Amino acid sequence: MFSYIWHTFFFDPIYNTLVLFIDLTPTKDVGIAIIATVFVVKFVLLPLSIKAVKTQKIMKEIEPKLKELKEKNKDDREAQARAMMELYKEAGLNPFASIFVILLQIPLVIALYFAVSSGGGVALPEINTELLYSFIPNPGTATMNFLGLIDIASKSLPLALAAGVAQYAQVVFTMPALAPKAADAEPSFKDDFMRTMQLQLRYVMPVIIFFVAYTISAAIALYFLVSSVVAIGQEYVVRKHR
Repeated sequence: MFSYIWHTFFFDPIYNTLVLFIDLTPTKDVGIAIIATVFVVKFVLLPLSIKAVKTQKIMKEIEPKLKELKEKNKDDREAQARAMMELYKEAGLNPFASIFVILLQIPLVIALYFAVSSGGGVALPEINTELLYSFIPNPGTATMNFLGLIDIASKSLPLALAAGVAQYAQVVFTMPALAPKAADAEPSFKDDFMRTMQLQLRYVMPVIIFFVAYTISAAIALYFLVSSVVAIGQEYVVRKHR
């Protein structure tokens, strides 16, 4: 069952998309195929990604109402939870939308890694014709040197650094800094938790992306880099139209 789900929804679609773009690329460049594949993945996930971005914007917009509800029902946790859920419902908000998009991309990244770097007759540059859909042409060969400069299956410090910087830029652009904490403000677990999470996303996550991208392969670094750039573009478009 797991193997069926893995191949049907994750590995085979990613592998076939890569092979298709390898065939369409004059130089058979796997790196260019990865960039094109990221755009396809982002396009498929676009409705969910837009919903996630809108969720963040709506959360910011209804924050004053949330504070008002919490203050009004501060002595009744159950009533507070009901009021918050009602507010979410009225705003058309799903608080878990952002998390779902992140979780969904994890198996896609793993599939890309296995397609490029795994052994057993599956990894590029060799083309496993048994995995190809009937409408996907066999390019015959593939070039693992991205733009003739970087071996996409090996480690790449420049690409890993670029992926980390792009992740930092994405967090800064998509998650505005919290307002400074007032000196006379009462201690709040939620506010402290949010500030800690934002600091981790802003500074720790880019470091994690860098180490993961450098440790695994240049293919994963390239995926993270292009993914962050596209995410920034999506955020800009949603902001402009909301």
